[in-house]
Amino acid sequence: MNRFLQASENIAAVFLLAIALLVTTNVTLRYLFSIQIPDWFDFSRQLQAIALFWGIAIATYRGGHICVDVLWEALGPPSRRQLDLLATVITLLFLIPMGWMIWVKVATTGTQLTSDLRLPLVPFYALSALGATAAVILAATRVWELWRGRAGETDTAHGP
Repeated sequence: MNRFLQASENIAAVFLLAIALLVTTNVTLRYLFSIQIPDWFDFSRQLQAIALFWGIAIATYRGGHICVDVLWEALGPPSRRQLDLLATVITLLFLIPMGWMIWVKVATTGTQLTSDLRLPLVPFYALSALGATAAVILAATRVWELWRGRAGETDTAHGP
């Protein structure tokens, strides 16, 4: 499981780095040489979607999303686990149809291409869909671990 979590983090990080490099390079080329990278905007959107879905996967599993823990801090350990379980179940219930619909998008993309280089969009959508699937799997795993009372071993959102 640790290798899968590490791979998810690395995928999100690599695509986030790729977005930063692409935009920085494009802006530099545009201002210094009055040229731009073909399809830079299409690439930046697709890379952002991939990074986002893989990031959602790891953030959901770690319980490390941005949140205000006023209520959580006021609760005792058993109630905290129940609140975490409820929040993760609700997240999972949203991720399942989202993940499904992204795969539907992959299946119905057909021969759509980028505007300049005419590259197919299916591989980009498929990588995003894999990230959404990873989010569903990791959310379900977190629900199971919270249910069994073992999430504290891997939960880094609220300390040790």
